[in-house]
Amino acid sequence: MMTFLAVLFSAQAAAAFPVPDCAAVPGWTRQGPERTYDAETLFDYMDGNSEGYFAYGFTLMKGVTCVNGASDQLVIDVSEMGDPDRAWGFFVTNRDQGSPVQGIGSGGQVLPRRATFAKGRYYTEIAASPDKDHREVLGAFVTALEPRVPGPAGVPEAVAWFPAEGLVPGSVRLVPESVLGLRILKSGFMGQYAVGRAFVVPEATAAAAAGTMEKLRTRFVGGAPVAGLGEEAFGARDQYLGGLLVFRKGARVAGVANVAAIGDATALAMALAGRLP
Repeated sequence: MMTFLAVLFSAQAAAAFPVPDCAAVPGWTRQGPERTYDAETLFDYMDGNSEGYFAYGFTLMKGVTCVNGASDQLVIDVSEMGDPDRAWGFFVTNRDQGSPVQGIGSGGQVLPRRATFAKGRYYTEIAASPDKDHREVLGAFVTALEPRVPGPAGVPEAVAWFPAEGLVPGSVRLVPESVLGLRILKSGFMGQYAVGRAFVVPEATAAAAAGTMEKLRTRFVGGAPVAGLGEEAFGARDQYLGGLLVFRKGARVAGVANVAAIGDATALAMALAGRLP
């Protein structure tokens, strides 16, 4: 009985993966077999450029090549990432910084030769050839495939934690490891302001966050306690991070870095603390 259930659940999980379909847009057909890559085989497919995928929790990729006529070709790949936040974070990191983000899934772009979007745990990318403007067909495929991808279409809750005043538009991103270049801050969100960089690192529990604060105090020897900010806070100066103001609120460690003086970060840190749950 247990073996039957294991097979059943495995089949259900496999069926849930949004395998790209060339026939989603009329006139396009699949060329060659479906591609599947996991953490062991992605390296070869990406010509060694797979580390970025792994940082965001990559588990599996499925892809197809679609053709229409003698020359037009689309390579469609759908990757399952660690969670919806990481799928969104991977999109934000790899988007075209000079082009606007469109309301596709939790974020997407349709460019002349490339379309990408994130939704749920999945990141979809479509590369078109030859070198010409393919936006019409790329948009058609995105419109057809996006509803088939399971999971939420909203941006991470953390995006709303960053105060809007002074925030560089589109600068909030997920840092999958070593926030501010510090291994102590394993993973979190960061946004750019005129005064410096604001960050939020969610921990599993308040006790874990308190432990992280203790490690940070040890790292930044000479940091001074700051009253009235979160449940505990300190300010420090660092050779690389400049002025640094760090606080804890519940299970989240947050603050502002790269400021000219600690006082410059106070208003932003207070506003950030006020928006944290």
